[in-house]
Amino acid sequence: MQTLTPPSSYNLNKPLIRTCTRQQPNRICSVYRSDSVQFQNGIGLSRADWQSSCAILSSKVVSQEQPSSDKSADHVAAVNGHKTSIDLNLVPIDQTNNKPMTMQPQKPLTITDLSPAPMHGSQLRVAYQGVPGAYSEAAAGKAYPNCEAIPCDQFEVAFQAVELWIADRAVLPVENSLGGSIHRNYDLLLRHRLHIVGEVQLPVHHCLLALPGVRKEYLTRVISHPQALSQCELTLTKLGLNVAREAVDDTAGAAEYIAANNLRDTAAIASARAADLYGMQILADGIQDDSSNVTRFVMLAREPIIPRTDRPFKTSIVFAHDKGTSVLFKVLSAFAFRNISLTKIESRPHRNRPIRLVDDANVGTAKHFEYMFYVDFEASMAEVRAQNALAEVQEFTSFLRVLGSYPMDMTPWCPSRGDD
Repeated sequence: MQTLTPPSSYNLNKPLIRTCTRQQPNRICSVYRSDSVQFQNGIGLSRADWQSSCAILSSKVVSQEQPSSDKSADHVAAVNGHKTSIDLNLVPIDQTNNKPMTMQPQKPLTITDLSPAPMHGSQLRVAYQGVPGAYSEAAAGKAYPNCEAIPCDQFEVAFQAVELWIADRAVLPVENSLGGSIHRNYDLLLRHRLHIVGEVQLPVHHCLLALPGVRKEYLTRVISHPQALSQCELTLTKLGLNVAREAVDDTAGAAEYIAANNLRDTAAIASARAADLYGMQILADGIQDDSSNVTRFVMLAREPIIPRTDRPFKTSIVFAHDKGTSVLFKVLSAFAFRNISLTKIESRPHRNRPIRLVDDANVGTAKHFEYMFYVDFEASMAEVRAQNALAEVQEFTSFLRVLGSYPMDMTPWCPSRGDD
């Protein structure tokens, strides 16, 4: 099947945007695709044909397994035997004016919002999860200065935005020095076919925000992303705040929610930029429990970059074995023997085969979890030692995939500050 790329003659410059039900403008709320869409010769279709053929769909992300007798009607993504069916709700097109028909209660995204990828040297469109003022937006700006940042309401939407050519890159968090790994994005890296093309590390500087005129003793709750709440737990206690902690989707979204609903008994943990954007006051500055609080983000693209050896590179892989974790030592030895340093190892339950049974007549039946292992190591796939290491790893594993080989973030590190 041919790659779905928009006709080059179209010059649709505005980013793909739909207003959310929570009145958050300029934010992508859901995107879907159908791999059954095909184009004659890939180009040369009329705008109406292009609109009718491409499905960019509907009001919320649905990514769950659903049985179907007609497999040709579903979009099925298969990774190492794991299949994921995605519900599709097609957008009807009015052929008289080449515009999508009105859908109630929400208007889906349409192909008229989709523009071709920018030419070399022009502005990149970069998807991130959250609303303006989120740390992910700052990471996107650090990774791609002067980019056009496109907010998405969910991590999966950011993945799909790149796959559908709505965005050219996605910048998403994978781990924090205090809160640990963002497991959702590790799972999505396996589910989607995007490639890691870079990384960026962002110092995180948390502030306690409230509406103007609100004093700390008036507060009854604090809302923010779960990671932000955990990163500020000790400081909130030291401030003497007897408040409930409630988790929301993102830090800047917490500030936006308070401002939109005029909540004078609620504070948010977010950035100083979020305070400026949503008219909040800063009650306490730098409330993270550790000043060395940094989040690592990865940059994702549709195509991998060519690995090089003229600068430090990092490579990310994921593997599994049908005999469980017993092969892990052999895999790690393949890297140790070649003096390749590992910077990260993360295990996630194998979604397609979560439980393994071991029968033994003497002791009964033991049940073990099956795992996928994510590994980052300091070497480029252009190096022979890295190629030989993966060749050896492949002998021990039933599944191996290179998620990306990309330049390491070598920018000087400093503790978080208020201007970050």
